[in-house]
Amino acid sequence: MPISRISVGRPEEATHPDALKAALAEFICTLIFVFAGEGSGMAFNKLTDDGSSTPAGLVAAALAHAFGLFVAVSVGANISGGHVNPAVTFGAFVGGNITLLRGILYWIAQLLGSTVACLLLKFATGGMTTSAFSLSSGVGVWNAFVFEIVMTFGLVYTVYATAVDPKKGSLGTIAPLAIGFIVGANILAGGAFDGASMNPAVSFGPALVSWTWTNHWVYWAGPLIGGGLAGLVYEFFFISHSHEQLPSTEY
Repeated sequence: MPISRISVGRPEEATHPDALKAALAEFICTLIFVFAGEGSGMAFNKLTDDGSSTPAGLVAAALAHAFGLFVAVSVGANISGGHVNPAVTFGAFVGGNITLLRGILYWIAQLLGSTVACLLLKFATGGMTTSAFSLSSGVGVWNAFVFEIVMTFGLVYTVYATAVDPKKGSLGTIAPLAIGFIVGANILAGGAFDGASMNPAVSFGPALVSWTWTNHWVYWAGPLIGGGLAGLVYEFFFISHSHEQLPSTEY
């Protein structure tokens, strides 16, 4: 049972060199990802003189986030697991695959990485706004809430299937690609409605730097619920019972 494997961890884990190296990796990976993803949106605004969103802009955002996440997960996989996302870390925690203390270290690193990326973007672009995630016209807060739950469920489920599952075999080699693809696909599906965050850190950095917090809770609650559900479902149905003996078919 995944619930029985949930662990707080030991206090010394917070200062263990391996844990600190993993946190540093999460900081750098999240910085890389947010700089590319948020930067692509700022580049679009510059090219269009802050014009309205277009299908081409949505495709560009999906590609930038897919490529950026593919790289970020790849370079962090061997050190921290390449979470790059508090919802992924939370999904790993509820499935018993990371301790609470290590998860908190990851969260701090991810939020700092996103914030520093946005500060660097603001400086490098001469003061352009790092736009916070927001709901599109006609989209209610509960619509966005459901979008974030479902999209993040798909993301964390993909993480479990390709990176966490001990039966993944050679499938693990394409895990960063699959994770990048699902994020890009979800942006194409939900980007026009609520920006398709799926990642509280990605939402936090721009919101903090621009100091825009309208409906910000949606971009935390939705991903954490979706990520937690994915971790529980995959761990309970596909990992926890994978080594149980099958019933005999002999009579």
